[in-house]
Amino acid sequence: MKRLFSILAITGLMTFANVQAQDSAPTTETEQVADTTATTTEAAPAEAEEAVAEEVTFTQSMKKRFIEGDPIYMGAVLLCLILGLAIAIERIIYLNLSTTNSKKLVEEVEAALKSGGIEAAKEVARNTSGPVASIFFQGLDRSSHGLDSAEKSIVAYGGVQMGQLEKNVSWISLFIALAPMLGFLGTVIGMIVAFDNIESAGSMEPSLVAGGIKVALLTTVFGLIVAMILQVFYNYITAKIDSIVNDMEDASISLVDMLSDYFNEKK
Repeated sequence: MKRLFSILAITGLMTFANVQAQDSAPTTETEQVADTTATTTEAAPAEAEEAVAEEVTFTQSMKKRFIEGDPIYMGAVLLCLILGLAIAIERIIYLNLSTTNSKKLVEEVEAALKSGGIEAAKEVARNTSGPVASIFFQGLDRSSHGLDSAEKSIVAYGGVQMGQLEKNVSWISLFIALAPMLGFLGTVIGMIVAFDNIESAGSMEPSLVAGGIKVALLTTVFGLIVAMILQVFYNYITAKIDSIVNDMEDASISLVDMLSDYFNEKK
């Protein structure tokens, strides 16, 4: 009987100990989760503040570098960028408006020429926008003086339209060349200032040279960036002009052939 009570007592003590251990374990886990949550909550604002600080630094870095790079030369480089972009955007809009479906226009003019003659074809060209339609109208308008006169008018007015397409494009190429030159000018002047500071101080200290070299490097970097940006727009514009000019030439040949057939049929 004593052994039975002893076994029961030991079993009870072991059961009680297990219950206590299970009760304490969730408490410990809860405390660990709470500590982790608190740590995460404290770390989140810190990370957010660091991200905001980095974002502010990034947005203000360009302004800071611009001021450090000597506003006189940096302002000249910025002016090249503004003027170059203004001309490039104007040319892109003009060229896109000048783009027409030349094949469709040729078909419409040919149909009008066969059905209603020169006047009907002129009306189609008059109601269509773009350089190709303008060339067609001039050629059809001079066709009353003969095929040779119409052909000369097409060639001459084609040159006029080409000049309109290439208007102000040379300014973009000027700014592409001028921006790095201004940057290099700032570089040279920055180096001169650095050597003047060394000469005045009579000793070679890094702090004396750093200011002039920083100005030199910043002006060069910004000048090259402006040139690269404008170069992309310039290449797009020249490619667009070449495409329109090719359409003008093909359409002009088609118009001369149509007028030749028209005059041969009249004979």
